[in-house]
Amino acid sequence: MYEYIKGTVIEVTPSHLVLDNQGIGYHIYIANPFRLSTQKNQEATIYIYQSVTQDDVRLYGFINREEKELFLKLIGVSGIGPKSALAILAAEDHVGFVQAVEQNNVKYLQKFPGVGKKTASQIVLDLQGKLSELSPEVIEVFGPEMEETSENVELDEALEALEVLGYTKRDIKKVTPHLETLTDASADDYIREALKHLIR
Repeated sequence: MYEYIKGTVIEVTPSHLVLDNQGIGYHIYIANPFRLSTQKNQEATIYIYQSVTQDDVRLYGFINREEKELFLKLIGVSGIGPKSALAILAAEDHVGFVQAVEQNNVKYLQKFPGVGKKTASQIVLDLQGKLSELSPEVIEVFGPEMEETSENVELDEALEALEVLGYTKRDIKKVTPHLETLTDASADDYIREALKHLIR
């Protein structure tokens, strides 16, 4: 089993890239390979998932561990294969995908290739409440923050501290509107108030 392959990007196509490592060219399927077009003829580290079926052996690549973790979550859903998982990863609106899962927005999920109503419902059933648990950085890796950055530095610091404590973005989002109503509060004040609501 491969964890990653470090080599030189030799070729970039719409579906895959070729990574040369010590004279061996690895054919790697990747979500939107053109993200790496600027690295052609340069060294890159690609995280790998090896898929072995009765008729085929394929390598799927990811630019970081977080992307690989999300891919593994997706292919664990009944009805989602590697191709559909890559299509979801290739879309730029990863935050929108996470929000759709959390809000049971089946109609939005059906916009992805190969995802019908039944599969969309299965995605929600299997992944709701679990995506933000991949790692604290997973949402930041794939797209903008779920909430716009405010001008309240103390509040921003408090929300970041809540993440460090292990609360999910879903939990933090629930208490943020209440925290925004507080005035002249320090980061410590925000944290204490948030914890009162989170541990009820």
